[in-house]
Amino acid sequence: MQKNTVMFVIFSSIFLFIWYMFFQPKQIDQKMILQNQQNVVQIKNKEQTSQNILDKQDVFSKEQKLNIQNIKEEEITLETEKYKVIFSNKGASIKHWYIKENNNDLVDLVLPEASPVLANFPGSVYEIVEKTDTKLVFSYTSVQKWKIIKTFDLSKDYLHAINIQLEKLTQDAKLPEIEFNWGPGLGTDKKELKENISVTRVMGLTSTVPNKLEKIKEEKNHAQLYKWLAIDNRYFLTALIPDNSLDFENIGMVKQNKRTAPALIISAKIKQEENIQKFSLKFYVGPKSYSYLKKFNIGLEKMVDFGFFGFLGKIALAVLFMLYDCVGNYGWAIIIMTIIIQILVLPLTLKSFKAMASMKKIQPLMKEIQTKYKSDPRRLQVEMMNLYKAKKVNPFGGCLPMLLQLPIFWALFQTLRNAYELRYSPWILWIKDLSACDSLFYIGSIPFNMLPLIMGLIMFCQQRLTTATSDPAQRKMMYIMPIIFTLMFWGFPSGLVLYWLTNSVLSIFIQFFVLRRNI
Repeated sequence: MQKNTVMFVIFSSIFLFIWYMFFQPKQIDQKMILQNQQNVVQIKNKEQTSQNILDKQDVFSKEQKLNIQNIKEEEITLETEKYKVIFSNKGASIKHWYIKENNNDLVDLVLPEASPVLANFPGSVYEIVEKTDTKLVFSYTSVQKWKIIKTFDLSKDYLHAINIQLEKLTQDAKLPEIEFNWGPGLGTDKKELKENISVTRVMGLTSTVPNKLEKIKEEKNHAQLYKWLAIDNRYFLTALIPDNSLDFENIGMVKQNKRTAPALIISAKIKQEENIQKFSLKFYVGPKSYSYLKKFNIGLEKMVDFGFFGFLGKIALAVLFMLYDCVGNYGWAIIIMTIIIQILVLPLTLKSFKAMASMKKIQPLMKEIQTKYKSDPRRLQVEMMNLYKAKKVNPFGGCLPMLLQLPIFWALFQTLRNAYELRYSPWILWIKDLSACDSLFYIGSIPFNMLPLIMGLIMFCQQRLTTATSDPAQRKMMYIMPIIFTLMFWGFPSGLVLYWLTNSVLSIFIQFFVLRRNI
């Protein structure tokens, strides 16, 4: 392997390692998660409810409190092909919201420490006045002479509606404050739970043009400044979308501490001079599917993070969808897409390989110059440059296609890691989920991932084909680099490893049939 190629590979490895160690969201230990959950529950028990996360409690008379204690909580379940929801008549709230995944698993998007969510006056026991397959109407009359009617209109998909009507029963009654909340945190499946806190965000889309996605860091922001507020993790999303932002006063994020997940809140604008006041919003609870969210045309698809090279990620996802429609399998779609990429960069690849071949030819001359001027670094550099000019060799000519691969690599990494459409998508044999590692079996708690091992072996063969040197240092690098890349790719999504593996196989094919046959 030529020195410039070695330096590029070293630089790429360091870049990948630094990003993965310092910019990849850190995983949280399971014990820490459980401890945080217990701490939140203890706080709730002591304070009954957080004023920032749950709506303010109604003030009950002693007689009414005794009556409430004697009333049993009633749970109501509504279910469709895509989700299952368990409501409670206490607070007209949601205790569990299960998403039905492609592998038939149920994922509860309401964490234990957050339940119930979307509650109004959690200590209040509501009457269920209407119930259908997709509609639930709650009613509660306060001793303070006001009445609340809360309606959940559920669709068969993931976008739903909440309507609240506040009514004064006497002219001197005072309407209560109303808030909608979700959190702290958003649920996910077991394998994503370790990193869940670190990847959970509260975001808002600005209402001014151009609409920008902003991270909400404060407890209070003017609701009129945003179209919607959302909380998400890697694969799931809950968004609150006011029908009229002028009906709401503040939106915000509340977080107990750095080790706990945030909660989102949106508060209504109460007008005491009105006898009847209505508030309505839509809310999305479901997978963070780019193709599905884009259909709403309100910018929810912006919550899907494609990373720094997002435009390439979107192109890659669109191409994958198109190829998937043709072959019916994302694994084969990734392979075909890799072939297409190789064809597109083939002229540059050929130029790179020819530059590498030219560098090989002048290696004996380079070694003579290095031996002759090893005690004079400045003269050595001048003579090397003269040699390159005389032989018309560009020492960096072999790096350009590799540099072009880096943005594509990172775009695919983000796409395969964050696109819900690829979740639980199988390829062949033991590879059942292209968005996760291809664990064939476990040795204790250590997974045995086959694709990274095959990829490392292919890389070793590729370097043996490329490298023709007697330099011990370069030979050692030839053996070390496949090991480094194997370890680096060990925890990567199998779809990404499949891309890199296919890319390596195609590169070997081009090197062997193009360079060896002097085409």
